[in-house]
Order: sequence, then C-alpha cells, then structure tokens
Amino acid sequence: MKTTVVTTVFLSACLFAIQGNAAEYIFRDLMANTLPSAKCEIENQAMETAKKSYTLDRYSKKFCQSQGYGWHVNEIKDTGKTTCTACGDKSGLQKCHQEDVVVSCQRIKPGTVGMLPGKG
Repeated sequence: MKTTVVTTVFLSACLFAIQGNAAEYIFRDLMANTLPSAKCEIENQAMETAKKSYTLDRYSKKFCQSQGYGWHVNEIKDTGKTTCTACGDKSGLQKCHQEDVVVSCQRIKPGTVGMLPGKG
C-alpha cells in the first residue's frame, strides 16, 4: 500500500517537472534610476534608505512591469551608484536615489506553453 502511494507521488512529480521546463523565456536588460525618497534625512540615513533591498526590489519590479504584460524581474544585475541632492532650505539634510540600476527582466515566449492547439 505504502509503496503504491509513494510510487504514484514520485511519478506524478516527475511528470510535472518535465512539463514545467517546457517554457521558453525572452530576456531584456534595463537600466533606470529610482526616485528620491519622500523626506529629507541626514546624509548617512538617506544613503541607507536609497540602498535598501526593499527599495531596489520595489523599483526593479516597476521597471520590468513598465515593459508590458507578463514581464517580471529575473535578477538585479547592478544596484548602481547612490546620488544625493540637498534639500532646499534645510541645511545638512539630503534626499538620495540610485542611478543606473541594471535589471534583467523575463517574459514567457508566446506559444511555448501550449497556448496554441496541437502544440506544446
């Protein structure tokens, strides 16, 4: 009984693994800048805010989604350099952002996952 269940689960897992690798992807590399933070901070804190992984992940997702339907992040290739600008009337406070962030985006190639009848 246990052998039959284990064998069935193993064979079905192999079947799904074979079908999962059938998709082909289109890749595109993008270079873009993030936006400055909303509030003015001390230079060290502003630079940390700009370099946070959450900030980079959020903006890289937006970069890829701006390419159209189905595009998503494959990897962040380069986090770029941090650039700061002084806040107008407040001395010692700055807003920072990342420049030249390089992101690799991917999309499933049309027609490779069984969308066309009789193929796939």
